[in-house]
Amino acid sequence: MGNLLGGVSFREPTTVEDCDSTWQTDSEPEPEEPGPGGSSEGPGQEPEQPAQPPERAGGRPRSSPAPDEDAEAAGAEQGGDSTEATAKPKRSFYAARDLYKYRHQYPNFKDIRYQNDLSNLRFYKNKIPFKPDGVYIEEVLNKWKGDYEKLEHNHTYIQWLFPLREQGLNFYAKELTTYEIEEFKKTKEAIRRFLLAYKMMLEFFGIKLTDKTGNVARAVNWQERFQHLNESQHNYLRITRILKSLGELGYESFKSPLVKFILHEALVENTIPNIKQSALEYFVYTIRDRRERRKLLRFAQKHYTPSENFIWGPPRKEQSEGSKAQKMSSPLASSHNSQTSMHKKAKDSKNSSSAVHLNSKTAEEKKVAPKEPVEETDRPSPELSNEAAKPRNTEKDSNAENVNSQSEKTERPRHNLSEFME
Repeated sequence: MGNLLGGVSFREPTTVEDCDSTWQTDSEPEPEEPGPGGSSEGPGQEPEQPAQPPERAGGRPRSSPAPDEDAEAAGAEQGGDSTEATAKPKRSFYAARDLYKYRHQYPNFKDIRYQNDLSNLRFYKNKIPFKPDGVYIEEVLNKWKGDYEKLEHNHTYIQWLFPLREQGLNFYAKELTTYEIEEFKKTKEAIRRFLLAYKMMLEFFGIKLTDKTGNVARAVNWQERFQHLNESQHNYLRITRILKSLGELGYESFKSPLVKFILHEALVENTIPNIKQSALEYFVYTIRDRRERRKLLRFAQKHYTPSENFIWGPPRKEQSEGSKAQKMSSPLASSHNSQTSMHKKAKDSKNSSSAVHLNSKTAEEKKVAPKEPVEETDRPSPELSNEAAKPRNTEKDSNAENVNSQSEKTERPRHNLSEFME
């Protein structure tokens, strides 16, 4: 199947809107949207930018020459830049593109390793240590648990504990393959240790796993750990990686409870306020089900302050209303133009009919001049003024018209009639 899809060219998204189908505003292929492993593009294909830093990127592909890494860490990812706090936030295309590829099983990604090179699975089966430290998974789970200093300052273990289909800066850690993912899910020993590793990292953050469905709550030492989490913002990148890895290894349903908990603590309880930017920019968008993303974003929008700075909701109505206003103005303008055109046509019609009437009138005048007043009274010209259109009942008016009519016939009748018309 992978060979058949190898020739398929995937169009790289170019805007944040192209990457985000949460509010159904983009054109992402519908078959790719369902849960993990449901992509028709062929999961496990090689990303365009395979290199990335270790836990810093949470598995995100690194753009060359990678100037955005530090910018993302200081700004949208970490949310700790005080100068950015006063400005209205802006969605990161880098983040949107990264999570788009993840949710859609890495389009154009090819498995380049042999299927029997199951480094991640063998590590979780306690057969090989993680490199370069040379520590086995059982030692990590038993001796590193609760050693928060080691977990904080060691930067080589996180990619072994939470593998992805993206190569990290720690090149000893191998990226997952689709075959390895399927084998991992079938290995109870590996799954059991994977969940223990997840629980260990949650406790490091001050969170505890409360049941088998993925629900979480505050750990006993949450105050101390939340303070540390609020200040040590490189851990936000680790959380992004953990969420991604949960989805890859069969625990997609664990993501929403964790993200909802983090949003609640950040926006409602205000215990970890610095994490809210990363939660909205990254954590939410690791979730493949757009309905779940909408629920989380609606919850966040309800509690986000200042509310006008919330940029992750549905498209603003002002744009659609603006387009409606333009559409409404067009019919009005066309109606006005049509009325003007009709008015002009009516005027032209009146002028032509008046000209015909005057020509006939002149012919009648030449034949029988005395009948002119009677004809004018019975059939007034539409272009005559109100005074001229009045019935000529008085003898004075009749005599005046006879005099004018005689003078018009002897002098320039057409010219004078034309002036009268105007």
